[in-house]
Amino acid sequence: MKKVLVTLVVLALAVPVWAAVNITCTPGTGADCNLVAVKFVVSGEPNKVSGFGLDIKVDSGAKIKSISDVNAVYWVYPGSIVIINGEVNDVGTPIGDPSKFPGTLGGLDTNGITIEMGALHDPPGDTYLPGSGTLLKFRVDKNCTVTIQENTIRGGVVLTNPSVDPTVNATGCQVVCGGECFPNTYTTYADWKTLNMPDCWCGTLVPAPRAKWPYQCDGDIDNAPYGPYQVYTPDLTIVANNWKKKITDPTLNPCADVTHKPYGAYRVYTDDLTIVATNWKKKPAQLPGNCPRGQ
Repeated sequence: MKKVLVTLVVLALAVPVWAAVNITCTPGTGADCNLVAVKFVVSGEPNKVSGFGLDIKVDSGAKIKSISDVNAVYWVYPGSIVIINGEVNDVGTPIGDPSKFPGTLGGLDTNGITIEMGALHDPPGDTYLPGSGTLLKFRVDKNCTVTIQENTIRGGVVLTNPSVDPTVNATGCQVVCGGECFPNTYTTYADWKTLNMPDCWCGTLVPAPRAKWPYQCDGDIDNAPYGPYQVYTPDLTIVANNWKKKITDPTLNPCADVTHKPYGAYRVYTDDLTIVATNWKKKPAQLPGNCPRGQ
């Protein structure tokens, strides 16, 4: 097997500069809607990334089931590579082992993985390394929100010039497959299915090109402003027209169920009216928004 020289780079305290590494995630489409690509871009700096130490987490009871499309340039996995007499016997895996290293997430089949990936290079500013690209892809088992952040214990994001400490901007994403935009971990998920999966309950989780409903849980039942107000007479009218209707009523407008919960036998009752009254004549900037907001 080809012999390689692995240089261990020790991070030094650095003077902050304006270099930035932007890390994003993008869900796939169609059958691969739950396959998430993690990408990176280096800006404002000729040096490239020599190593990544990242925590990737998912919520809503989702689990990370597998990884794929691992960037071939970053093939050195410090946490598990095996080198004997200068020869690589086992390249290992990009996923850190929580049983071996502190501050490492659970791994596959849990809600988080810690990624450790590095490249061999001749610093600084090695032109062999990419300035952008896909680091890897991972697959989740259900709809969720993905967050990414540096794992500083495992090195964080290291440039070919370790004296340059970049600003790392890690942006998460939401995995929403098909019509399943309402979190299946919610206790009212079964009710949402019974009501034919209304988009208004999904709020900001509604996938494009369908319309999002950011204020429905704040009482904006028609998803439209009335003059400067987001909650006003049209919303109250819909509540009145659906007052004391049950989930079995075919004329029920599920968007009038502001709380997404029953009140006794009724889907639209005093708890829904209370929210409309509380937010009466409020403008978008005065509302929490970002519906649904959990349970």
